[in-house]
Amino acid sequence: MTGMDEAMTLGLGGETLGGLERSCADASGDRIVAAPGGLGLERIEARFHGNAFDLHRHDTYAIGVTLDGVQRFHYRGALQHSLPGQVIVLHPDELHDGGAGTEDGLRYRILYLEPSLLLDCLGGAPLPFVRDAVVSDSRLRDTLLSALMPLDEELGDLFVADFVAQLAQHLQRHAGKPAKAAGKTAWRAAALARDYLEENAERPVRSDELEAVTGLDRYALSRHFRATYSTSPHRFLLMRRLQRARRMIAEEESLAEIAAAAGFSDQSHFNRHFKKAFGVTPGRWAALVSATR
Repeated sequence: MTGMDEAMTLGLGGETLGGLERSCADASGDRIVAAPGGLGLERIEARFHGNAFDLHRHDTYAIGVTLDGVQRFHYRGALQHSLPGQVIVLHPDELHDGGAGTEDGLRYRILYLEPSLLLDCLGGAPLPFVRDAVVSDSRLRDTLLSALMPLDEELGDLFVADFVAQLAQHLQRHAGKPAKAAGKTAWRAAALARDYLEENAERPVRSDELEAVTGLDRYALSRHFRATYSTSPHRFLLMRRLQRARRMIAEEESLAEIAAAAGFSDQSHFNRHFKKAFGVTPGRWAALVSATR
């Protein structure tokens, strides 16, 4: 058996990916299954036929493993294909879409990792940028499956710390030469702004508030924030609202109530931003989630 064949066949600890397939063999149709918990990590399994997500971007890493079928997506101006056992690594704030590359459909598991977790682990070093969106690496795959295989279990704090440390090493190994690290003052200001935005995500936040919190003018802060987290303060705040909305959708609340609770002016405003961030409308997301109940 070649190294690539092994990567496509074996999961963490040597169990076959086919075992996972058998556990879902009676399921049919498109669906999304979300794992419990958080800690800066969102985990899902997705099953799709045809095109699944339109072009969109989010402010987290998206790192996953294709389990069945061919995963087809556009990323950084090129069409990509991922086969079973291969790993997908998408950098924060990069446009991409997604869907099945054959009529047989697609099944994959993926996690969305907040950049702040990696930054804490790397001690302020720049976020690793992996140029190859599709990677054949059994060690990286097995590390991912350690968090993605027990999808019905909440991950403990100690596990997450070790997992992120291992993942950071893998990403750095695949990344090119890193950009110059930000100075400690700039990195600290970006972290202060991030914490303030997260604590006040349910209301509009003004630039002068962040200036007072960080001690930097709004333009310098915007540059440092983007260099640190690969997104802007504005999009970071918007994504926190959208993530809250997605959790509320899973709790089967009405879309009109969700739009208001998440801080959007109306449902049309909410729908537009949700699709830009996740590639589907809130109604479609609700249908995919409810298909698992």
